[in-house]
Amino acid sequence: MIAAPISVFACESQPVVVEGLRSALEECGDFIFAGAAAPEEAIEAILAKAPDLTVVDHMDGPEAALALVEQISAAGSKTQVVLWVNSPDEVPAAAALEAGARGVLVKSRPLKTLLECLRVVARGHLWFESSPLEAVAIPGRMRRRPPRLTPRERQVVELVSRGFKNSEIARALAISPGTVKVHLMHVFEKTGARDRHELAVRCRKLLAAGDGAHPGEFD
Repeated sequence: MIAAPISVFACESQPVVVEGLRSALEECGDFIFAGAAAPEEAIEAILAKAPDLTVVDHMDGPEAALALVEQISAAGSKTQVVLWVNSPDEVPAAAALEAGARGVLVKSRPLKTLLECLRVVARGHLWFESSPLEAVAIPGRMRRRPPRLTPRERQVVELVSRGFKNSEIARALAISPGTVKVHLMHVFEKTGARDRHELAVRCRKLLAAGDGAHPGEFD
């Protein structure tokens, strides 16, 4: 069965950027361009078109972009949001996750990176580029390589990255909530992650350490 094209909407008011995105998507067989609108008109348009993905520019500032992401979610839209930023530290990954974004992509990345990011998010995964949270401070040194996790710990990390609560992880893996807590305790100790948001942001590297996942994908 041939998968339906991924519909992409742009919250963007610059015509040149919109036309560039439209042209790029139309050249790919697995995307369709669902339209574009300025931030003040975006919510109504997104609800009407129900796109699979929405790319949100932050031209009005990070706070305004995060507020718009929250409004999109609060309006009941099922679209997955990717924030388009100028640098990876412009919008903290934890704040983007909290607002409801599923990815943060730097505008200067090559077209193939943009398309890959959209495909990854459309599959239900997360995409966050280099983030200050990916380097964890260790007294006297910096941890550069992700720690090795057990197969069960990797399963727990993946489900955390998908937003599962402890009780949901327990049901999915057929283990007790107490066992989930023990696995998470070990994961936090091994990785130095401070909370679930940071763990989700660093999921890409943690899982890639064991299965060679692509550098951009939270698999």
